[in-house]
Amino acid sequence: MTRYEAIIGLEVHVQLATNSKMFCGCKSAASSRTPVPESSAIQDVGPNTRTCPVCSGMPGALPVVNRKAVEYGVMAGLALNCQITRLTRWDRKNYHYPDLPKGYQISQHDLPLCHHGWLTVEADGRQKPIRIRRAHLEEDTGKSHHRGDHSLIDLNRSGVPLLEIVTEPDIRSAEEAYAYLTKLRTILRYLGVSTAEMEKGAMRCEPNVSIRPDGATEFGTRTEIKNLNSLRAVRAAIAYEVKRQTAVIESGGQVQCVTMGWDEHRNATAVQRTKEEVQDYRYFAEPDLPPLLVSREWVEEMRGRLPELPDAKRDRFIIQHQLSAYDAGVLVADMTVADFFEAAVCSYSGESKTISNWVSGELFRLMKESGLPMDAVQISPTELAELATLVDQGKINYSTAKDVLVEMFSHGGSATEIVRLGGLSQISDQGALQSAVTQVLAENPEQVRQYMAGKETIIQWLMGQVMHATRGKANPRVVIDVLREQLGSIE
Repeated sequence: MTRYEAIIGLEVHVQLATNSKMFCGCKSAASSRTPVPESSAIQDVGPNTRTCPVCSGMPGALPVVNRKAVEYGVMAGLALNCQITRLTRWDRKNYHYPDLPKGYQISQHDLPLCHHGWLTVEADGRQKPIRIRRAHLEEDTGKSHHRGDHSLIDLNRSGVPLLEIVTEPDIRSAEEAYAYLTKLRTILRYLGVSTAEMEKGAMRCEPNVSIRPDGATEFGTRTEIKNLNSLRAVRAAIAYEVKRQTAVIESGGQVQCVTMGWDEHRNATAVQRTKEEVQDYRYFAEPDLPPLLVSREWVEEMRGRLPELPDAKRDRFIIQHQLSAYDAGVLVADMTVADFFEAAVCSYSGESKTISNWVSGELFRLMKESGLPMDAVQISPTELAELATLVDQGKINYSTAKDVLVEMFSHGGSATEIVRLGGLSQISDQGALQSAVTQVLAENPEQVRQYMAGKETIIQWLMGQVMHATRGKANPRVVIDVLREQLGSIE
């Protein structure tokens, strides 16, 4: 049976979080650098209220380049190891959709702002570089809203600055595509150039997928899957399309060069239209904008302002905080989490690994259950360090500490105050635990006989009974000592 290899390239459109649009002064729908609740995003303003003659395509209106968008594009290019084009230009990409008011899009064709970069991802336990062919600036389209037999056009999004990042066809599986997008999203958020929230349209992905027999060098016929808006959808759509193309070829058919859509309800791709080729867009130089000169001095100044990026931060965490590669990777996947961790470590005298465990374990669990991101959590790094210190000092045990964390997460407050008001301090005095141990041994003679007969593991069960009797406040290590002492005195 013939085995096939998937050949995948990704086109990713990223809305840049500038205050104004790409070629006019209208407020940009993508201007928030932090996740925007549905109630306060573009939905709060009326349709077609963030528009002007430029972004609504009125005759005679002249565009002006947004310097901040260019700066964000260069920063992203540098972070993706790209070369920055010194002299680039703008082009008109001509096509006709109802939500494209001018009948063309201002983009960059022959001379992209950034080119020949790469991004290294981890997939299947190995590091793999994904080459980036280009990253160029352009403007977004408007948005169509379909209502029964009618379609309504909202131009608030029209003209929002986009950075289109195009890979070479280096990706070989849906999992590699998922890893690439996840890392790209993290880098963009570290830079602060985009929220990169796919579910809200700030990052959209269009995979190009083909297959070929293992060992072949020629590419197969590719299809493009349009406007995927979640990491999960990208992974599922690519996996399905690879299976679909394999089935077509094995049945004697030929894959057609078409544009596909992804049906979330059917979990399947479906043909939308014949795919456009480059010549269909009739590119020509934008006559209303001069060429764009990006000086070397400006590029180097921006290079010096780049933040510590995820890979560098992960490597530092491994060395400085003696974390495993896995633990460090989990923490740096979100910059707010990484910053919270480091701030907590600065307030804590114990091992960094302890704070790492609290953050990636119990705190992550509470965040997932509540749906809150790290920057919305009301526990401060200092308060988490205080909780970990109480455990280290033996003032509360780990089980109680988890309950205290829940209270801190839900209602706020310091760990020390919650422990004091709740009477949760750990019982570590042997004398205070003697009666509880005596009572447990008296109530469980069968387990005592098993222990005396040589089944030493039963002591853990007996310890659990003592912990229950003391409402979890007993120090487990002291309980074990008292149990061994009393059991040893039984004849």
